[in-house]
Amino acid sequence: MKRISCLVMAAVVFVCSLTGCREQDTLVSKQGFYFDTVIKISISGKGKKESEKILDQCMALCQKYENIFSRTREDSEVYQINHRSTGSVKVSEDVQRLITAAMEYYKLSDGKFDITVAPLEDLWDFTGENPRVPSPDEIQEALDKVGMSGISLDGDTLTFENDAAMIDLGALAKGYIADRLKEFLGEQGVSKGVINLGGNVLTLGKKSDGSPWKVGIQKPFADRNELLAVVEADGRSVVSSGTYERYFEENNKRYHHVLDPATGYPVENSLTQVTILSDSSLQGDGLSTSCLLLGYEKGRELAESLEGVEAAFVLEDGTIRTTEGMKLTEQ
Repeated sequence: MKRISCLVMAAVVFVCSLTGCREQDTLVSKQGFYFDTVIKISISGKGKKESEKILDQCMALCQKYENIFSRTREDSEVYQINHRSTGSVKVSEDVQRLITAAMEYYKLSDGKFDITVAPLEDLWDFTGENPRVPSPDEIQEALDKVGMSGISLDGDTLTFENDAAMIDLGALAKGYIADRLKEFLGEQGVSKGVINLGGNVLTLGKKSDGSPWKVGIQKPFADRNELLAVVEADGRSVVSSGTYERYFEENNKRYHHVLDPATGYPVENSLTQVTILSDSSLQGDGLSTSCLLLGYEKGRELAESLEGVEAAFVLEDGTIRTTEGMKLTEQ
């Protein structure tokens, strides 16, 4: 018997009610559905009418970026890249930035973080109604199309050695978009607020009363919005990645969506979740996925090697381990 789970909502959720604050009185918020999840942006310090105008512009930016990074929208840039007719294509500045970042995390993760796993993702079909365990032959056929070493970026020209290779920028896109939204809000004079793009929460400044924003981290495999812990984040990013976000069970075995590009199968290590606290949401995206792929020991070593980064690791037995500067309040 097969059981399928696909968490559309966040692995990280902003929970103002935990703070006992009155920020709700001054926050103006807007929700939307982008990047296959419900997003919410909240700001303060502006009048209601001006805030609503700024938030409408934020939603327009989200639509713009979805039109660039979506792998399934036939009019998106990434879709066009994956359905190219030649080995080289011209790409936008936004795609250039994400390809460059992907190459960095590919190196930092010893090749585990790989945006060319798209053929494997299609084969497993975790986002579909009937995901399945592929045959070994199917896995090998897909693996022949995978490999970051087979793509190169020279200025605005992206080149593929393998005509069948495809990219998926989903592991980095929300982080990049959150950073761009924060940049835009800063340009509009907004210094306080919260950007919640599902598993990516990015805060601006502190709350109006000077207290820190508090971000709830979802408990793996629990009911939606059941919290594992809370972390304070003043002007910082909190990003979680976990094996519980999309998975199915078949013949009493769980298969999750975090695929090892070396084997073609879900990665098997001691972790179910990694949460990264950092200044950049793009960095949080890249590191949370990289550390999840690497496993606890190597993942912790990577997080501790980077300045300004803290991490929390949830092991399969429910144990929580953190880097020295990661201060969690367990729930």
